[in-house]
Amino acid sequence: MHKITAIIPTFNEAHNIDAVLRSVSWCDEILVVDSFSTDTTVEQARTLATRVIQSEYINSASQKNRAIPQAAHEWILLVDADERVTPELQQEIQHLLQQDSIPCDAYWIFRKNYFMGKEVRFSGWRGDKVIRFFKRDTCRYEEKSVHAEVVTSGKVGTLKHKFIHNTYKDMMHYMVKWDRYTTWSAQDAYQKGVKPGMFHYVIKPAFRFFKHYIIQLGILDGKVGFIISSLNAGSVFMRYVKLDGMRIEAEKKSVQ
Repeated sequence: MHKITAIIPTFNEAHNIDAVLRSVSWCDEILVVDSFSTDTTVEQARTLATRVIQSEYINSASQKNRAIPQAAHEWILLVDADERVTPELQQEIQHLLQQDSIPCDAYWIFRKNYFMGKEVRFSGWRGDKVIRFFKRDTCRYEEKSVHAEVVTSGKVGTLKHKFIHNTYKDMMHYMVKWDRYTTWSAQDAYQKGVKPGMFHYVIKPAFRFFKHYIIQLGILDGKVGFIISSLNAGSVFMRYVKLDGMRIEAEKKSVQ
């Protein structure tokens, strides 16, 4: 039977850490990689995890890529603190681990998303999936600040069962994440040399709202669908506001 390491990245996840650790308690090793939390995350994690390491946070991809080689076992299940491994997903993964040869180097896992206490069935989240079950030595995250995914030269499969993904603690918590992700996406755009204009400030946010609310049927998610679509449109707008700010600061430095 193949052995597996669960990797859980954390920063101030005291409200999540116990539940996520319990959901991976069946793994052979549990490695928590913490970004110097200021709450009780680390203390709580040490009671259930095999190891807790701390590393300065640059972005999600770099944090995960630093943790992957430190896993003791060949197979990795990477779980964010706001995700839960269901018993059905656990059984599916364990079935693969019991095989002499696992067919793929990496596997997509779909997510059942919850926001403001409601399951989000549409709004662009319907087909949400992430590569989280993969081989340690042949997989790494692409170097992007936002929405980085695992890349591999091997075959990629898809698991049948889903993560539970609790995206929402409270609105303040969500807006902190929203602010962080808009900064990261602005940094990615800056590195690509994007120069924002009215198209970026007006057309792109408007289309993002239309895409999530109409094309991807966010209207069927009711109030939550409208809020998600509005927040997504706002994130596009804020990305370019922050990008303009970065460009202005760079120009000031260049003439000093």
